[in-house]
Amino acid sequence: MRAFLLWAALGRDEASMSGILIVHTTCPDAASAARIAAHLIESRLAACVQQSGSVTSVYRWQGALESATEVALAIKTTRERYPALEAAIRALHPYEVPEILATEASLGFGPYLRWVADETQPPLLA
Repeated sequence: MRAFLLWAALGRDEASMSGILIVHTTCPDAASAARIAAHLIESRLAACVQQSGSVTSVYRWQGALESATEVALAIKTTRERYPALEAAIRALHPYEVPEILATEASLGFGPYLRWVADETQPPLLA
């Protein structure tokens, strides 16, 4: 029990580290979702992008009730990288007004949170 309490005390700061975001967006099809996901990973704007199966979105657009089948993306990044990530999604996304929502991860497994932070470090300039 003492070892667990010591581990919990040592890991608390990292496990409750703020600054890790989960960004949600939807895309009209798997191809555009894959293109956006690949760009975000290649440019180190995200550590991980999870592409989910089809979801049905119901919404009002320009005064009309709409329904669309979309592909959801859950993107893991940092608060620091969010502005560039949002700009990249806006540039690559086919929608006029893409859904881009960020939620801060207030708690999480310390080593995973550290990995997200490490993987989203901007590339060093040569």
